[in-house]
Amino acid sequence: MLYLAVCILTCNCTGPSSDYHDPSLPSEKRAEILLGKMTLHEKCLQLQNRYIGSVSDIAQVFKGESVGTVHNMSGDAHMCRDLMDSVQRYMLTATRLAIPVLPCVEGIQGILQDGCTLYPCALALGSTFNPDLVREATSQMAAEARAMGLHQILSPVLDIARDLRWGRVEETFGEDPFLIGKMGTAFIEGYQGEGDMTCTPKHFVAHGSPTGGLNCASVPGGQRELRSLYLYPFRKVISETSPLSVMSCYSSYDGVAVTGSRYYMTDILRGELGFDGYVYSDWGSVERLYNFHHSVLSPADAAAKALMAGVDINIDSTSQTIEEQVLDGTLDEKYVDEAVLRILTVKFKLGLFDDPFSKEGPVRDGRSVALSEKVAQESAVLLENNGILPLDFSTVRSICVVGPNASQTVYGDYSWTTSDTREGISLLQGLSQVLPPSVALSYEKGCDHWSQDASGIDAAVRKASQSDVIIAAVGTRSTYLARNPVYSTSGEGFDLSSLDLPGRQQELLERLAITGKPLVVVLISGKPLAIPWVKENADALLVQWYGGEMQGKVLAQILTGEVNPSGRLNVSFPRSTGATPCYYNYLPTDKDYMGNTGGTLDEPNDRYIFESCYSLWPFGYGKSYSTFEWSDFECSAMDDGIHVSMSVSNRSDRDGKETVQVYVHDKVSSVALPCKQLKAFQKKEVRAGETKRFGMVIPYSELTLFDEEGKEVLEKGEFEIMAGPSSEEILFTGTLTL
Repeated sequence: MLYLAVCILTCNCTGPSSDYHDPSLPSEKRAEILLGKMTLHEKCLQLQNRYIGSVSDIAQVFKGESVGTVHNMSGDAHMCRDLMDSVQRYMLTATRLAIPVLPCVEGIQGILQDGCTLYPCALALGSTFNPDLVREATSQMAAEARAMGLHQILSPVLDIARDLRWGRVEETFGEDPFLIGKMGTAFIEGYQGEGDMTCTPKHFVAHGSPTGGLNCASVPGGQRELRSLYLYPFRKVISETSPLSVMSCYSSYDGVAVTGSRYYMTDILRGELGFDGYVYSDWGSVERLYNFHHSVLSPADAAAKALMAGVDINIDSTSQTIEEQVLDGTLDEKYVDEAVLRILTVKFKLGLFDDPFSKEGPVRDGRSVALSEKVAQESAVLLENNGILPLDFSTVRSICVVGPNASQTVYGDYSWTTSDTREGISLLQGLSQVLPPSVALSYEKGCDHWSQDASGIDAAVRKASQSDVIIAAVGTRSTYLARNPVYSTSGEGFDLSSLDLPGRQQELLERLAITGKPLVVVLISGKPLAIPWVKENADALLVQWYGGEMQGKVLAQILTGEVNPSGRLNVSFPRSTGATPCYYNYLPTDKDYMGNTGGTLDEPNDRYIFESCYSLWPFGYGKSYSTFEWSDFECSAMDDGIHVSMSVSNRSDRDGKETVQVYVHDKVSSVALPCKQLKAFQKKEVRAGETKRFGMVIPYSELTLFDEEGKEVLEKGEFEIMAGPSSEEILFTGTLTL
């Protein structure tokens, strides 16, 4: 009520002319009325984003004018709340039409403001195979955003992690479009649950499979691959969650720079997928049409091309040329009007004209931290275990922890933390908290995470040789705010030419193994690495994609048996860099050939000569401390789809969570389809000695394909329905004729 009074006073208008303040009108109508009152200059400002650093900067930055979106990602949460409220108050009282701004923030692993809860990265969210948990987590993240007056979340990443050299694998939900669609839908539903916030799925489209794994490089492919693979997650989340914004990408697809393409940004995104919000450019992606893709003659041409393509808010300085281009007649004002109408409509739909301010409540509380811990618990993946885990303290009296990721909590690239990451719990700290007093704990770094400096390895080996068990924490490190990016080995812009363990970490592991002590490897990483030596030589391997602020506590809980691991691989591990890509959903022609699946150093063969062409650990794989037995598989075609069910019994004395995965193979198809495709999954806790029934329905729409003419069709024929605990371990197969 206070806001409405201030707004009417500012506009100095009554009666029909103030209709756009009437909340009873549809958002589209309110936006249309407001657009009619705006000057060209005011409209062009709505196409722009502004960075705002402090409350004292507001008048100088805005000069009595409103813009489309604003951001601040460099301050703490409480400063952000004061800043965003002050900006909105300024818009109400110091601008002609009192148009609120839309505050944006990154939100891949919690809200990107210092002082917010640090959650596990997106890759870890994907490895939970638990959409309900992801939805619960992002709902809590939304509460933190709401407490700071933030309304647009620049997430989730719907890119598909098919080239593991790419640095941004950690930001994705994995390699499978179906899993990405499920996790992306849950992610957005949690954030958008109260209707005052929009997610911004990105990067539209096909950004995550760059040539050579180099960030922003071109993506090859055709129209069938586009629709079958890269569009799938976007189609899913747009149809099921109706996000009000989408982010364009830096890259080109099949030689066409996507941000400047009306075919991609309008015909496909809005026409084919039904998106009805506004497009927010990736930062600098418009200007790159000029200086990166070289598809236009000037920055001004880039701005015009992107706007006409359907990019509404332009996050670089080229947006400032739009007004002049309209005035000199080189750009039709209708494109400005189309974009501004979409932006204003979103602001009305989010309720910003009625209440743009932060909501009461703490930015961070115990529930947030507990959820971060729960996600970390369900995302860690146990890949190897010869019985050493969980640690038995009747025989283990001393533990030596070594490795560059042991004494520091490791976060992903879109998180805020100080350079020493004291906000989180490291593995070393976690172990010190949970180990019984009878167990001695020692530590030696051994080597860093990137360099060729091996001077500390001897000391680590000496200390480790005096312990009963060695725990080696190795992996990658990513750039995050407040940390120098120089030595990053993962994250945006930090791509790897080799997927071997960076630096001297492999040498450290091999030297530790020579001691003869049991060796437990903990891989804390933003991506899978090529570590066949670990598979062959370590006593156990536990993987944690950057696990958030509770990372070290959770790893210690799993190592000591307090928590039973339940994560499953959402991205396959390669045998070597040269054996990539190694995703599970390959075409029939792409692996096995005439019965040959590769050779060894001792017995060369073809497909590859010296090693298998299959992954080291496949998609969907993960061990548990429990033993599960599957039975009573049923599969039938019903009116609403294919019904699949089976019973799972826990034959151990430990409660655990099992993940049932259902894959489909179209046995004969007019175009090439993968050997198997994930089409359903379900995760449940099965207590010791208990049997539970799992049941899933696969809609027939999941069995369609895009034929050689680009039409989506459901072809008649036989379909194999396969169920198992991973993409390679198929326990039941049924065949249905449709």
